[in-house]
Amino acid sequence: MVSLQDLYAPQNRCFGCGPANEKGLRIKSLPQGEGLIADFTPEPHHEAFPGMLNGGICGALLDCHSNWTAAWHFMRQRGEEKPPCTVTAEFAVKLRRPTPMDGPVHLVARVVESTADKATVEATLSARGQVTATCRGVFVVVKEGHPAFHRW
Repeated sequence: MVSLQDLYAPQNRCFGCGPANEKGLRIKSLPQGEGLIADFTPEPHHEAFPGMLNGGICGALLDCHSNWTAAWHFMRQRGEEKPPCTVTAEFAVKLRRPTPMDGPVHLVARVVESTADKATVEATLSARGQVTATCRGVFVVVKEGHPAFHRW
């Protein structure tokens, strides 16, 4: 299955989710049920301390995956052929325990509230079957004139 990022934003250069950013994380979000999932395999330069993922990288993964969850939600809600550009308005991450880097991490996100142009998303990051970080964020659809409007 092709990720939403590869399908709808192949030229996007976002550090977390842009397929065109050769130094980025390049997450690959896929629909599953009412939300999105993604797996990400950390590399040695993502390390905070021996064997553990940097908290900022955890946050970037959760932020971008949640943003795509909001965009996908709006696309489906509106019956459009591609997702509208969305950006993070608020975002809070809770690092619950160190995140091991010896295998892939798993992301799950879903919209828990929404209006016509604003969605609240909750997401988790897991490693070895344990939730290591959670987040809750608000994501908004941007309009013409916003710097992110044409990014995908």
